[in-house]
Amino acid sequence: MNKFMQKQFELTRGYFIKNVEMIPENIADVQPEGFNNTIHWHIGHVLTVGEQFLLGFPHKSTHLPANYIELFGNGTKPADWKGDVPSIGELTAQLKEQLGRIKEVSDDQLDQTLEEPFMGLKTFRELAGLTLMHESNHLGEIKAMKRVVEQEKVKS
Repeated sequence: MNKFMQKQFELTRGYFIKNVEMIPENIADVQPEGFNNTIHWHIGHVLTVGEQFLLGFPHKSTHLPANYIELFGNGTKPADWKGDVPSIGELTAQLKEQLGRIKEVSDDQLDQTLEEPFMGLKTFRELAGLTLMHESNHLGEIKAMKRVVEQEKVKS
C-alpha cells in the first residue's frame, strides 16, 4: 500500500479509535430512539466490514472470530445477539491490530480486480476508498448517538 493510502487509513482509523475511547461504557449499549443500532454495534461493524472488504474475512482472514459476521455484519442488530459478545475494549484493540494488517496490503493486491463489481467498484483499491468512507460514516453515527444519549440522560 502506498504511503498516501497508508496515511489515509492511519488518520481515519486513528480518529475513529480516539472517539471510541472517549465513549463512556454506560452509553455504548443504549439504542436511542430513531437509531437502528448501538454504539457498541457500530464499533464491531466497522471492524468486521474492514476485515471483509480488504482482508477477505471470513474465508481468507482468520484474525477475527467467525461469529462477528452474525454479530456485526450487514443487517444484524444487538437485539439478536446470542452468546459471547466482545467488549468495546476488545473491539478497540482489534481495530488497532487490524490497521497494521490493512497497511500491509500491497499495491498489487489493491490493483486486483474484484470477482464481481461491488457498488460499481471494480478493484480492491476502489474498495479501500469505500472502506474509508464507510468508517467515517459510522463515526458520524456514533458521535450523533453519543450526543442523543447524553442529552437523554441529562433530561432524566
